[in-house]
Amino acid sequence: MIARTLFSEDHDMFRDAVRRFMATEVAPHTERWESQGYVDRELWRKAGAAGYLCPTMPEQYGGAGVDELFSVILMEEQFRIGATGPGFGLHSEIVAPYLLHHGSEHLKRTYLPKLASGEMIGAIAMTEPGTGSDLQGVKTTAILDGDHYVLNGSKTFITNGWHCDVVIVVAKTDPNAGAKGISLLVVDTSMPGFNKGKRLHKMGMSAQDTSELFFDNVRVPAQNLLGEEGRGFVYLMQELPWERMQIAVTAVAAAEAALEWTVQYTRDRKAFGKSIIDFQTVAHKLAEMKTEITVARVFIDRCIELKLAGKLDAVTASMAKYMSSELQFKVMDQCLQLFGGYGYMHEYPIARAWADARVQRIYGGTNEIMKELISRDL
Repeated sequence: MIARTLFSEDHDMFRDAVRRFMATEVAPHTERWESQGYVDRELWRKAGAAGYLCPTMPEQYGGAGVDELFSVILMEEQFRIGATGPGFGLHSEIVAPYLLHHGSEHLKRTYLPKLASGEMIGAIAMTEPGTGSDLQGVKTTAILDGDHYVLNGSKTFITNGWHCDVVIVVAKTDPNAGAKGISLLVVDTSMPGFNKGKRLHKMGMSAQDTSELFFDNVRVPAQNLLGEEGRGFVYLMQELPWERMQIAVTAVAAAEAALEWTVQYTRDRKAFGKSIIDFQTVAHKLAEMKTEITVARVFIDRCIELKLAGKLDAVTASMAKYMSSELQFKVMDQCLQLFGGYGYMHEYPIARAWADARVQRIYGGTNEIMKELISRDL
């Protein structure tokens, strides 16, 4: 196994603590959360108290001011145990950075400490019925009326949507200006006219609350505009590479976990008087997966280094997301096959991981969009 060189002793100590948290506070409840369709809100408060929410935020806003490697560790350890329910990554590494990078001091002080503590849960509302990955095609509008924007429209497939207290909403402040008419608004769910739809029943990630959101003449204070009006699309493009890298990080971590489960299972499972790992066809399939996952790990670690150095570009992030999510699903499918009939049983983690993996090729921009972005750089 190629040794990873990204992490310091402090990172390793943090990983040990996170692993214990996942083992004691997450793993024992995962099956129940999958049945109920959401993670208990108490987990968010426990994660906040432990310093596992928004760790990269500056200390004055409730974070620890650490580097993104701590965030990588949190993502890897969550997906190592196959726990896709807690929407910590989106909350800490997408919502909070938008506020930090583009929000006013008022917005930062109002929301970031509460996001870091778990008192509030954050979401981002991009996708709409009929638009999918086409962010320029959003129909939700926010028309300025005095010192408020009047927000109308709907969003779907919103992670943390059912639990959320604050949402970054992608809306058209100038419906006739295309991408240049897109702005980002910070919307508090207590605002009149804001309504949450039902939790959506998904084929995978059953414990992660995902819902529709509806805006009916919601009056959003003009001071809740993120950055400048009409610059929303630019901000989205600036933040999307890190979002796609998070998908890549979790994809490889999930693939590593699946391989580990499968190696152990094939050692324990007997057929024709011997462990099935001793059959050449099984051993060679495991060898193929081990090699492909190791190659992916090296590339993703290099991309993380680029992110830390401020040099990760959109094309490289798109390649990372595309490659790793395709590999993740391939590995899950092949591992499930080696479990045989038991792999089709929901109580086995490989069955749930197979279903969870499918969406990785869709969200954060479909892999067809990733290939389009990559092809433009040829």
